Amino acid sequence: MAKPIVARWEWRTFGAGFDEPEERIRTYEQGNFKESGEVYVLSKNSDENVKVRDDLLDIKSLQEVNADGLEQWFPVLKAGFPISVEDLKKVFGYFKAPEPIFGRKEYTFDQFLNEIVRPNQNLRLVQVKKKRYIYVINGAVTEIAETEFDGVALRTICVEHEDPEVVMKTVRELGMEDLPNINYIQAMKKTVGMA
Repeated sequence: MAKPIVARWEWRTFGAGFDEPEERIRTYEQGNFKESGEVYVLSKNSDENVKVRDDLLDIKSLQEVNADGLEQWFPVLKAGFPISVEDLKKVFGYFKAPEPIFGRKEYTFDQFLNEIVRPNQNLRLVQVKKKRYIYVINGAVTEIAETEFDGVALRTICVEHEDPEVVMKTVRELGMEDLPNINYIQAMKKTVGMA
């Protein structure tokens, strides 16, 4: 039986100023390491998280921001390629951008990039590389990642869990509560000059 999908609360920061928290994280046993190449599609009109990884178009939607500034994200669509026009119409709802005229019933990955995304003035492709070092602290997934957005290198730390109190407890224990909470889309838009 498939596990139910649960919205997770996320705290993340990018940039510098977290050498000490990183040292604290590394005192825990590393649980996993993942390396990936992804394509994100940014929209001028929305900060929803739209990416293609492992041949799947994957959308996470921001549900809520709480009093601590934590963001609750929920997976709303995973679709393989070729992707149907029906699913693409849903995607454009999250882009908050006018739909193009669809000339096909379904689109391969390359057709999606070249015929749908690249010609659209509201959208921007970003090539993303990630090396993620994953730990579990207080039951919360905690990661240190080296990322590249169109070749620009940035470090990030993230803490996520379905219970926001667990996230904040972990953020405080690691000494990161004074650092800004910046999600992937905000960091990417700033890096590529789309903010």
